[in-house]
Amino acid sequence: MTHIPRDSNTALKPEIAKPKLPPMFKVLLLNDDYTPMEFVVETIERFFNKSREQATQIMLKVHTEGKAVCGVYSLDIAETKMNQVITYARKMQHPLQCILEPA
Repeated sequence: MTHIPRDSNTALKPEIAKPKLPPMFKVLLLNDDYTPMEFVVETIERFFNKSREQATQIMLKVHTEGKAVCGVYSLDIAETKMNQVITYARKMQHPLQCILEPA
């Protein structure tokens, strides 16, 4: 029988509990036939801190594919952004729709 030496200095490191990340949500804009493209670009720039070029690309995706992701956030931030977009659009008399989906 072979003797396996025991190294008394070897100890298993205790598992360090990693804080669980909050669930993330995508904030999406939906296409409609009434909201002007320029308004959508401006809204994306204003509420999602995107450059004009990034906002234009997102708007074109909304226009061609029916919806596009503007950002991914924790639930409270995602809900706030969605509500800001909807409130702003209604104030400006546009029917732009903004929704959340789990990321």
